[in-house]
Amino acid sequence: MRKILLVLFLCSGAALMGQNPPSVADVVKMAKSGDAAGLRQLLGAEKFQKGTASYGVLGDFVFAFESSAAAQAPQLVIDESAPVKMTRGGGGSAGIWYAAAKLATGRTHNFHYLVDGGSTVFGGANDVPAFGPYSYEKPGVPKGKLDGKHVHTSKIYPGMQSDYWVYVPAQYDGSTPTAFMVWQDGEVLVNRELPSRAQVVFDNLTHEKKIPVIIQILVSPGMANGRRMRSIEYDTMTDTYVKFIRDEIVPEVAKKYKLRQDGYSHAIAGDSSGGICAFNAAYRNPEYFTRVVSRIGSFTSIQWDPGVLDGGNVYPFLVRKSDKRNIRVWLQDGSGDLENDHGSWPAQNVAMANSLKMKEYDFHFVWGNGTHSRNGGHSELPEEMIWLWRDYDPARTEQQFVMDPAEKTKPMFRIRALNR
Repeated sequence: MRKILLVLFLCSGAALMGQNPPSVADVVKMAKSGDAAGLRQLLGAEKFQKGTASYGVLGDFVFAFESSAAAQAPQLVIDESAPVKMTRGGGGSAGIWYAAAKLATGRTHNFHYLVDGGSTVFGGANDVPAFGPYSYEKPGVPKGKLDGKHVHTSKIYPGMQSDYWVYVPAQYDGSTPTAFMVWQDGEVLVNRELPSRAQVVFDNLTHEKKIPVIIQILVSPGMANGRRMRSIEYDTMTDTYVKFIRDEIVPEVAKKYKLRQDGYSHAIAGDSSGGICAFNAAYRNPEYFTRVVSRIGSFTSIQWDPGVLDGGNVYPFLVRKSDKRNIRVWLQDGSGDLENDHGSWPAQNVAMANSLKMKEYDFHFVWGNGTHSRNGGHSELPEEMIWLWRDYDPARTEQQFVMDPAEKTKPMFRIRALNR
């Protein structure tokens, strides 16, 4: 069963959006002074009492919970690190336990507490994102514009209506055609701050010329006759979805914005079923999409109909047995990802990485301890974008993607330890 993320960052609170959040040092002072009322308001009273709250800015984090029952100092465990003793706040009278930690950014982390002398696990959360500097607003960086939402009625998927938005960087001036990137489950990127901080990342990277000027097309799964079409669009291993994007969505966007026609300038990204959808679109149509981001990709049997229709579960084997496509691929997954009747997300993503390596694709594989959560992809977005668009030259229309020589010398990915 997938665990729900129970973490509150102050800047995600609606009432505090747009204000300057307190620093982690300020929150530590609150805990140290015994300001239980302030911490309840900041972290959420229920989360503070259940031990599921944390607070982080960049890599600085504070973990705190409220308990008058804990006689011995609890211990904080982050990821697979050694337990760390916590400090009691308020001179020992407030029932507050806290600890500060420095966490690696650009990834997610798991934590829990040990109480009763270390014999009992208490609280905790999975997939706590530690965002790096490119995921925060920077002074002097111009903001792009979110255009939408727009509603599209499809002919390729008869009667299906889909919402989409277009994020336009401030540097776009309309004078020349521009690269574009398509995002599945695009509604997740519509809020400027959490959960994804994607718009902030796009602005910062474009301003510093870490990526080219890119029109971001954010497309939501459609509805047809009261039916949610997400799995039909994303998990069906045909070229129908890429035709929907190529022949319907992109032409609509192109009525307002000048878009490049060469696949060298087109990227596609998604999470879960959206991740395999992105890979499938590029693998089957490398002349149209050459750059792929697949996070927690569902390379499993969700739409598999034996003898009738292939499912995503065949992809690790199809890649090994087929000619190499000219695409660049970023994969991300974690050891806590799903295991159900559709298949094993972690095992299939490891197999995908090895298949891409075997065929000498230009690929990058990020492996962590996360579950089936978008937070891993959100936290690493700056690295994804920089890697995916590295060496892009607007004067070109094509490039032969080759494996990094350093990758050729590395061994295959292996599963060496089990969690039982």
